Amino acid sequence: MATRPETAKKILIYWMDGMVLLMGIAFVATIAVAAQMSMIGWVGAAASITCLTVVLVMFSLILRDAFDNRPRPTVKLLVSGVAVVAVLLLPMPRDGSFMTWEVVAYLWLSVVLLHLPFWATALMGTALVTAITVMQTGHGGPWQAVLLIQLSGAVLMPLAMWSWRWLWWTIRDAHDSQAAKSRLAVAEERLRFARDLHDLLGHSLSVITLKSELAAKLATKDAAKAAAEMADVRRLTGESLTEVQLAVDGYRSLDLDEELARARAVLEAAGTRCVVEAGTGELPPAARALLAWVVREGATNVLKHSSASRCSITFADGVLEMRNDGVHGTNISAVNGTPNGAGSGLRGLAERMTAAGGAFSAGPVRDGEFVLRARVPA
Repeated sequence: MATRPETAKKILIYWMDGMVLLMGIAFVATIAVAAQMSMIGWVGAAASITCLTVVLVMFSLILRDAFDNRPRPTVKLLVSGVAVVAVLLLPMPRDGSFMTWEVVAYLWLSVVLLHLPFWATALMGTALVTAITVMQTGHGGPWQAVLLIQLSGAVLMPLAMWSWRWLWWTIRDAHDSQAAKSRLAVAEERLRFARDLHDLLGHSLSVITLKSELAAKLATKDAAKAAAEMADVRRLTGESLTEVQLAVDGYRSLDLDEELARARAVLEAAGTRCVVEAGTGELPPAARALLAWVVREGATNVLKHSSASRCSITFADGVLEMRNDGVHGTNISAVNGTPNGAGSGLRGLAERMTAAGGAFSAGPVRDGEFVLRARVPA
C-alpha cells in the first residue's frame, strides 16, 4: 500500500497531466478548425500537431524527472525546447480569434526552472519574451501591450510550477520528519531500558563471575572458603533477582493519565490526530493499571501497523475504546478474548484482561476503522 506522501505525489502529478491533456486537446482542436477553414494547410497543421504533442509529452516526462530533486539538463529538455521553437515558427492562426501559442513556450520555461538556477532561467525567459514580442509585434498591435502579456506568462507559469513542486517537497519533508520523530522515540526508549538494565545487573553479574571463579580455584585447596564464596554468590544472585523483579514491577506499574497523555503526544508527533475523552478519576488502582497497559499497547499498535490519520480514545461505563482509521496489514488481526492470529502484544492484553475478570477485543469494523475495546472488572 502506498504511503500518504506517495499518494500526494501521484495526485499532484496526475493533476498536472490532466491539465496538460486538456490543453493539448484544445490546441489540436484549434489547429483542426483552422485547417478546415483554410487558414493553414493540412501539412502545416499536421506538423504543428506533431510538435505540440512532443512538447506536451516531454513536459510530463520531464516533470517526473525533476519532481523529487533538481537534476541536470537532459536530452528530453533539449528535444522539448526544439519542439517549442518549431511550434512558434510553424504557420499558426494568429488573427486573435484563436488561443495564443506562446503559452507552450512558457510551459517549457516552467520545467526549465526545475533544472536550472533562477538566474539562468531568467536569462532564458528574457530571450523568449523578447523573441515572441518581436514576432507578435510584426503581426500588428502595440508592442507595449504585447510585452506586458508575454511578461505575465513568462513569470506566472514558472512561478506556478515552482510552487507546485515546493508543495510536494513540503509534504515529503513533513512526513520524513514525523518518521524521524517516531524512530527517535523508539531509540530513546531502548536506550533507557538498556541503561536501567546495565545499572541493575552489570555490577552484580561481574561480582558473581569473580566469586564463582574464586570458588572454583579454592574448591581443591580450601573447601570452607570455597563454600563461603559460593554462599556470597547465592546471596548476590538473590539480591539481583529481587532488583530485577522490582524493576519489572516498576515498568508494569503504569499511570493511566500519564499513558493517555503520552499516547496522544506520540501519535500526534507521528502525524495522527489524537482526541482523548476519558474521565477515569474514580477507577480503582488495579483497573487503572490494566487500562494503562491497554492504552500503551493500543498506541504502539497504531504506530507500528497502521497509517492512521486520526485516533480517538474514549472511556465510559467501564469500557475504554481506541478507534483509528488506518486499517491495513497486521493492524487488522482480530482478537476476541481468545487471540488466535493476533500479534503478541494484543494477545498479551487479552490474556491480562481475561485473567483480571475483564474483557478485551480488537479488530476492524465495517466502516473501515480498527477498534480496540477493553472492559475492566466491575
